[in-house]
Amino acid sequence: MEHAVNDREVLSFRLGKEEYGISILKVQEIRGYEAPTRLANAPEFLKGVINLRGRIVPVVDMRIKFGFANPAYDSLTVVIILNIAQHVIGMVVDSVSEVVTLEADQIRPAPAMGTLDAGYLRGLGTVGERMLILLDIDALMQSEELGVVPSLPLAA
Repeated sequence: MEHAVNDREVLSFRLGKEEYGISILKVQEIRGYEAPTRLANAPEFLKGVINLRGRIVPVVDMRIKFGFANPAYDSLTVVIILNIAQHVIGMVVDSVSEVVTLEADQIRPAPAMGTLDAGYLRGLGTVGERMLILLDIDALMQSEELGVVPSLPLAA
């Protein structure tokens, strides 16, 4: 039961004017933005890699991936360090808001959205007047289009 409650705890963050949420269980740490080392021939959304205490970590700018024009890198820009399927990935976002615990009745199924495949959405969370787009960050990071985390083989 403890796991079910923790899975409803989400870290909220901003990409452009929208607010998103991911399971806090996937978050390893939050860091200020520092320019990563660029990789040759990498897609534009893959900003490069950083050295995180001796571990080389790819950094994905979700603002570029989701098609936001001209993302700014300022004092609010942060990198959320995620642990997905035992891989560490950095995700650049405009800002981090807070950790929110959502009750079951605050989560609604997600409608189809043009910028995101519905398979990457867990639903929509409501917190007062705010709406959080809840991402299935595992599915998104393991998707073929991102290719940051290798897909796990299906159990036989």
